[in-house]
Amino acid sequence: MRKAYTMEKNQEKLLEWVKDSKKTVAITGAGISYLYGVGRLKQMVSRPDMMGILSPEYVRTNPEGFYATMKSAFLDATFGKGPSPVHRQLYEMEQRGLLHGIITNNMDCLHQAAGSSDVVEIQGGFDDNICLACGRHFYDYTVWNEGELPRCPECGGPMMPANFCRTSPGHDKEFSARINKAADMLSDADLIVIIGTTGFLSEEYMTRVNPKAKLVQINPGSTKFDRAVDMNIREDAESVLDYVLKNA
Repeated sequence: MRKAYTMEKNQEKLLEWVKDSKKTVAITGAGISYLYGVGRLKQMVSRPDMMGILSPEYVRTNPEGFYATMKSAFLDATFGKGPSPVHRQLYEMEQRGLLHGIITNNMDCLHQAAGSSDVVEIQGGFDDNICLACGRHFYDYTVWNEGELPRCPECGGPMMPANFCRTSPGHDKEFSARINKAADMLSDADLIVIIGTTGFLSEEYMTRVNPKAKLVQINPGSTKFDRAVDMNIREDAESVLDYVLKNA
């Protein structure tokens, strides 16, 4: 059952739970990126004028056009802004043994850029790329920051993010593997901190949450998690995590 804490006490309670936790997992969404100037890819994908450009057929037949669109609408901001303070705070928590895994709806690979090592990207990311010519996979998001369409180092063919090539072999299998890894993370976590996400696809990976785990949401706005968590912290994540890191 949810407990009511005053605004003055909720950060203290979170700090207590973080200190007591043996395994803490964070769930993140677009809020930790776009609030700091990085494009909101999900919002862009949903635009009527973008549907054709981002279709698997277009991606496979017009990789140059796809790259140009991604560069101007998403990649320049992603690499130009880089990891946000929240990405860096989560990495620091990991380094200090206060965080043990991240599940994210984001595809921008900014958690990895910040240094985090155990990240599950539910929708895939720009670090899983497939060559449209020979079918090889390459796992490196930095190829999207070279100022031109990424090319396969083996055959020279154009590379695209596998998650946009929905007809690529093994796509469903790869998605299921990510969902299962995320569910495994949550099955033995005793603290789950939800930051900057409305809950997209959460019904897929929150099927095996440890029933004894405490759930905390850090989000100024309302989301589908409001009634499911033990504590809602209606403040910006940067200030909350700053408090935790300074006092843990």
